[in-house]
Amino acid sequence: MPVVQKLYNACKESFSVVGPLSEEALGKVHSILDDMKPSNVGLEQEAQLSRGWKGAMHGTNGKKVRNGSHQYPPTIKYLHLHECDRFSIGIFCMPPSSVIPLHNHPGMTVLSKLLYGTLHVKSYDWLDLPGTADLSQARPAKLVRDCEMSAPCGTTILYPTKGGNIHCFKAITPCALFDVLSPPYSSEDGRHCSYFRKSPRRDLPGIDQLCGIKPSEVVWLEEIPPPENFVVRRGQYKGPVIRH
Repeated sequence: MPVVQKLYNACKESFSVVGPLSEEALGKVHSILDDMKPSNVGLEQEAQLSRGWKGAMHGTNGKKVRNGSHQYPPTIKYLHLHECDRFSIGIFCMPPSSVIPLHNHPGMTVLSKLLYGTLHVKSYDWLDLPGTADLSQARPAKLVRDCEMSAPCGTTILYPTKGGNIHCFKAITPCALFDVLSPPYSSEDGRHCSYFRKSPRRDLPGIDQLCGIKPSEVVWLEEIPPPENFVVRRGQYKGPVIRH
């Protein structure tokens, strides 16, 4: 049985319309996703190109195109595998220097597996402090991750309130990120994807005593409209067909 079919079957058994049925159920999906390889989803050729990629690791910024005009950032492709009211499965194929801007996953659990390539991830969780829960205002958040990831590496999990629910990615080489979301985005159910940026820093007095967090790890984030230059196009999934 194809690995992607095993993953789908495990998701069907493990997720409800409000997310994972249990930590054990989530663990089943996690262990299958850990074994996922580019060749399991029709991306072996792209992975080989990524391994042989000779671009400047930090020097390119994606702004110049051949005719001298400007185009930033490069377009990301999304390969859709499945979506229902309990979970969604898809792959983001990111060219070098492409960016998935800072965004959240309200009430959602997300498993992510880097299939190939290297990217930089930065993630945050909200700090629940008195008087800071108004989303129309800037809110304090704590830094969870700020690092590079290179395949092969393990699956990461973010939860509704921990693990880095608000995150952004920048591709350093060509890379692909396999995502499982439960439940999926749904504006009707209050799970709308919001985008954020850092606002001018405002330190909270005594935040380190309140939360045990260094002030340097706290940022204020404010919601912004979806960035106009963030373009994701639907790509063609060429891996094994999932049987429902």
